[in-house]
Amino acid sequence: MEKFTTIDEYIAAFPADVQEILQKVRETIKTAAPQATEAISYGMPTFKLEGNLVHFGAFKTHLGFYPIPSGLEQFQEELARYKAGKGSVQFPFNQPIPYELITKIVNFRVTENLENAAAKKKKKK
Repeated sequence: MEKFTTIDEYIAAFPADVQEILQKVRETIKTAAPQATEAISYGMPTFKLEGNLVHFGAFKTHLGFYPIPSGLEQFQEELARYKAGKGSVQFPFNQPIPYELITKIVNFRVTENLENAAAKKKKKK
């Protein structure tokens, strides 16, 4: 597995059609969480805001999206048509990528991370 240091490097490693999807997912996340920072974590593009927010990655036949279990649980009805794991969901490349749903999940995760961070700071006082 290649070691990437930036999301740009990661995206550049894929065919043009997949690059287009990855770039649009990246922009979707950036728009929903403008205060989040980009990183590579677990070898995948990651957005961080008071901890890991979401990860995503390209595979042979699908886009993997990793909003940790809470992001999946909150939207389980809308995600029911997709193959999912404990903290991941697969969006097949041969179907439209649900960018609006990704936005909703990211918005949920932003709120969740900020609330958790605020609760931790309150505890320390």
